[in-house]
Amino acid sequence: MVAGCCTNEVTVNVSVHRMWKAAACEDHILLPKIIPQYFAGAELVGDGEAGSTKTFHFTPAAEPLTFVKDHVEVLDHGSHTMRYKAIEGGHLGRTLKSHAFEVKFEAAGADSCVVKTKTEYDTIDDAPLPEDEVQKMTDVPVRMMKSVEAYLIANPGVCA
Repeated sequence: MVAGCCTNEVTVNVSVHRMWKAAACEDHILLPKIIPQYFAGAELVGDGEAGSTKTFHFTPAAEPLTFVKDHVEVLDHGSHTMRYKAIEGGHLGRTLKSHAFEVKFEAAGADSCVVKTKTEYDTIDDAPLPEDEVQKMTDVPVRMMKSVEAYLIANPGVCA
């Protein structure tokens, strides 16, 4: 097993309040609407707060992945920080033994914020992940946040 970590950050032109609500609190509702070519649907078990689970179902565009079930470990509305851990599906059992994400939303102005993502993982075997897989883990959150940003800008009443 090899432990790894990758981080990224992206600035978006949407207030921290709207991005937090859309990308952390209502992601299970909005991601299938915003990125239907990748997300086929989602289910929430619980109230969305810490202790809940969110299952995201993927379209064939995400092959070989079909779904991922995440356990919400932290959803801190005061610091705009969320932490979740994959508990089924995704890359678990394929290349990863564990996979966890922490996302922090920080205000950068009245209508902008910085989204910082940290991804931690353990591989199944004693080899590190190939560099292209690490790059995907770094790039995917940025692309998702930019998609959420575009949707919120185009729909100013959503998550207002």
